[in-house]
Amino acid sequence: MKALITNFEESNRLRARAHAMIPGGAHTYAKGDDQYPVNSPSHVVRGDGCRVWDADGNRYIEYGMGNRAVTLGHAYPQVVEAARRELGQGVSFARPASIEVAAAEKFLSIIDNADMVKFSKDGSDATSGAVKIARAYTGRDLIAICADHPFFSVDDWFIGATAIHGGIPEATRALTVKFRYNDIESVKALLAQYPGQIAGFILEPTRIEPPKDDFLNQLKSLAHANGALLILDEMITGFRWHLQGAQRLYGVDPDLSTWGKALANGFSVSALAGKREYMRLGDLEQTDRPRVFLLSTTHGGETHGLAAAMATMDVYQNEPVIEHLAHAGDRLRAGLGEVIRARGLENHVGLSGASCNLLYSTLDGDGAPSQAFRTLFLQETIKRGLIMPSLVVSYAHKDSDIDETIEAIDGALDIYARALNDGVEKHLVGRPSTPVYRTWNAKKA
Repeated sequence: MKALITNFEESNRLRARAHAMIPGGAHTYAKGDDQYPVNSPSHVVRGDGCRVWDADGNRYIEYGMGNRAVTLGHAYPQVVEAARRELGQGVSFARPASIEVAAAEKFLSIIDNADMVKFSKDGSDATSGAVKIARAYTGRDLIAICADHPFFSVDDWFIGATAIHGGIPEATRALTVKFRYNDIESVKALLAQYPGQIAGFILEPTRIEPPKDDFLNQLKSLAHANGALLILDEMITGFRWHLQGAQRLYGVDPDLSTWGKALANGFSVSALAGKREYMRLGDLEQTDRPRVFLLSTTHGGETHGLAAAMATMDVYQNEPVIEHLAHAGDRLRAGLGEVIRARGLENHVGLSGASCNLLYSTLDGDGAPSQAFRTLFLQETIKRGLIMPSLVVSYAHKDSDIDETIEAIDGALDIYARALNDGVEKHLVGRPSTPVYRTWNAKKA
């Protein structure tokens, strides 16, 4: 058995420095210390393929891969070289760079049910741009979000609908309403409750379960019949479920769609795409409607990011990336299912979602979701060389990596089983992790 990882001395120094200067200690809440055990790497210093090294030199197999953004693997040579070539020619100018046209043509040649695209730097800009178009086109204020999907934007229209809504006016919070995934009756009820008031419906095409009874097309029909638009958030599903997104896999044609994460293998590129009828509200030529100030960002056309996106799309078109993600995820699901059953933990550790985007659940002795057991599981898998907030694979995860992962998780499950018998507090070092969406921080003892 490999030696357990227990040294986080430099990580702890960096952790203290980070919290002194950065609210939350990180620039992404999902990466924050409150999401991980006390004994954990605070910062990664480099990555290669599916491996990363922390500030203390400890090596891990990483899952989640940059919150699902790094689908090909860290420092993927073809993508890095494309970005490097552009860096030598400058990254931002007073007029658009010619690569902005080339990148748009490349994107729309793949996402061929969209007529226009606008690039930005993060998913929030893209989804908020879609919301703005829906409101401008319909002349309505309300936006309906899927209550079963955890994140759409950092902007007020979404965060105001969560438990962490500090600083957001109540009037803004009241403009977001919710429906349920695969529950067409909840959509009908919402439309009946707010007749002629909903501008658009936004949701992921799928998250844990696929659409049932043609839910997405039913939703689109109801939205259109009531004068609203359909927005599909393909940040996670795009270029992972299907080259042309989950919308093509499930046979639905949205009015607007948003893309990111897998689009540029970790480089900061997102996209808002859609029908010309709606996207034209942000152009310079239409005169029949008021203008929409749509995604005007200094860095939206940054050349090296767009070069990385084009190179990433080339890899997806020419190599079996999506097939590999499914294969690696299937192998991981099957192997973990075996060790979970062998440990007698079927009622306490669960696997869900598509194999290319595998999630896990941690339940206590009563079968209830448990942050304490999740934290223990993370603690023990970190010790064994894994960083796995989820079990999302990349093109860089080979069979040998999956097999090493299954062996490491089996060791962690041994501790999990012991904790069910004699109490999680006897095995967990420090406090449990806490949900990102919480109104208050816990007071320190």
